[in-house]
Amino acid sequence: MSNPASTIIHVRNLRKVYKTGKVSVEALRGVNLDVPKGEFLSIVGPSGSGKSTLFHIVGGLTPPTAGEVIVGGMDVGKVSDAKRTELRRTQVSFVFQKFNLLPNLSARDNIRTALFIAGRPMNHFEDELRNVLELLGIGDRLDHRPSEMSGGEQQRVAIARALATGPSILLADEPTGNLDSANSLAVLNLLRDLNERLGQTILMITHNTEAAAFGHRTVHMRDGQIVEAPDPS
Repeated sequence: MSNPASTIIHVRNLRKVYKTGKVSVEALRGVNLDVPKGEFLSIVGPSGSGKSTLFHIVGGLTPPTAGEVIVGGMDVGKVSDAKRTELRRTQVSFVFQKFNLLPNLSARDNIRTALFIAGRPMNHFEDELRNVLELLGIGDRLDHRPSEMSGGEQQRVAIARALATGPSILLADEPTGNLDSANSLAVLNLLRDLNERLGQTILMITHNTEAAAFGHRTVHMRDGQIVEAPDPS
């Protein structure tokens, strides 16, 4: 088991119930999970397994129905929406399958937008991100708009944007889902390098077991529960 002092995500007896009229759907049914700081954790499972719901709760996008979810020292189930927004601004960043770049802005301005939303200084951002930009290999693409970049380049910009605010946790939702095999491999290697070189904590959800193998360990979910979860090494 992980050392509690080093655990950055702590989940106990997590339940999430969605209600539509008189119909209730239990998306998560008693999930327990610890993620040590600096781990690259992969979560796999079929559609409807609950992995996306877990992702959204850990990221402060939706509150849990019951249970304890402590992310970076904050119990996301016991704080206000404003506090969960603060969590997303200061401690957690996201990388999505569809990149979600603003099409009319250059790569540079897409990254700066994250700084603006987080209330961080935007001057000299390239100096602050120099190591990341070099690692991602997009230093010469900063003045290009998304339509002028390949899918792999767009995802690299999305990763740079996610890292611009210096988050404690990077949540990646099917980050290779829109990429061909070559670009998928490149992005997965980049995530692993970010983890190894910068100590970035990464939680990645995927349906692809080959992609999951890039993490330190893989948690398997099915029917709203964790069915296989090796202890952190």
